[in-house]
Amino acid sequence: MTKSGGGKRYRSRLLAYGMAFGAVFITVAMVQYPKVAFDAAIMGLNLWWNVVFPSLLPFFILSDILMGLGVVHFIGILLEPLMRPLFNVPGIGAFALSMGLASGYPMDAVITCKFRKNNLCTAVEAERLLSFTNTADPLFMFGAVAVGMFGMPELGATLALAHYLSSLLVGVIFRFHRRDRDSHTKDTQVSSGNLILRALRALYKAKEEDNRSLAQLLGDSVKNSMNTILLIGGFIILFSVFLQILSVLGVTDILTTIFAGFLSAISFSMNLAPAMVSGLFELDLGTLAASQADAPLTQKVVIASVIIAWSGLSVHGQVASIVIESGIRMLPYMVARVLHATIAGILTIILMIDPSHSITKFFSIPVMFNPSSSNTLASLITRIEQVGYQILILLSIMVALSIAIHIMKELYIHIRTDSQLKNKFGRTHKF
Repeated sequence: MTKSGGGKRYRSRLLAYGMAFGAVFITVAMVQYPKVAFDAAIMGLNLWWNVVFPSLLPFFILSDILMGLGVVHFIGILLEPLMRPLFNVPGIGAFALSMGLASGYPMDAVITCKFRKNNLCTAVEAERLLSFTNTADPLFMFGAVAVGMFGMPELGATLALAHYLSSLLVGVIFRFHRRDRDSHTKDTQVSSGNLILRALRALYKAKEEDNRSLAQLLGDSVKNSMNTILLIGGFIILFSVFLQILSVLGVTDILTTIFAGFLSAISFSMNLAPAMVSGLFELDLGTLAASQADAPLTQKVVIASVIIAWSGLSVHGQVASIVIESGIRMLPYMVARVLHATIAGILTIILMIDPSHSITKFFSIPVMFNPSSSNTLASLITRIEQVGYQILILLSIMVALSIAIHIMKELYIHIRTDSQLKNKFGRTHKF
């Protein structure tokens, strides 16, 4: 007991010293390179203002409103038969999954944090949920990466299929995460009864407990969403400055040497090392560098897939800033990102082996992508429409699957009960 407490205090001291040293180091570096820090801050601000702010804020507000109206609780009951057996999370996890799949980083973290704050899931369930809902949106992979960076639309299906399949596999693996904490948190609402009626009762109960007028709910949603989006903006700017400072100080050169050795060990071109270093910190820069590297196409696509699944320390910083106040630990999330990147890379290799792309052609969708107009009002409105449509499609598919599973489960219970009754009365009749 004493040794454990002493070790914990020692680790806490090391962490405190490391954080203090890091803060002083960055501050001194910013004073020494003020122009670099200023330019990096402007770059981060432009990214937040032109892309993150307009594309994510509407969905932040929408998710708050849906929770206040009880719609999320309704979805949670409907999708419990699907989400609990597969991923060992409540049915509401499907809402985070669909929003994350459609709108990308860090939407899943925002919604998972809201679930935890409203006691809709336990801390362990939130960690499981965050492990596999942290995904890139399909428009980024089909449009920005496949068309805009590689100039090969057919690669979009390969990247997306590897990305989402590996994400779901991570979710299945993480269903065993801290299973010892599940004994007292099992949801009893899954057992029996009409699924639709139970979902409607949950919606009504949640709306009654919330007890806010529509005007107050809308105002609170806008206020909370603005606070979240400003927090994300601050982290984007901070990481932008941090990465540029590291580059100027030559830290990235050391990392390039390390990654070059790793790539050589797995028989990949060492020219992809700078892309991996960029991808370690930032998603967009890493995938762009991978597409431009002097290496075989298959290797470039694999590295791009790994970088997209990893998502970059910049995204991880945004996720940390969102979930830290809800008590969700970051270590399981980081382990999941490494696992996601590894599985995505392996699946991409398998999918790229097929020379005719017969598997991925089935999943290909037409994408129009024009980088020069990606920040215009019309393109942002189009993106919001597409994301909303994707969310509705994903939720509809999952609801249909969940209801089908529930019906089959009820039929199985009914048949088994009838069989037991027949056996019981049959034996009694013989006596």
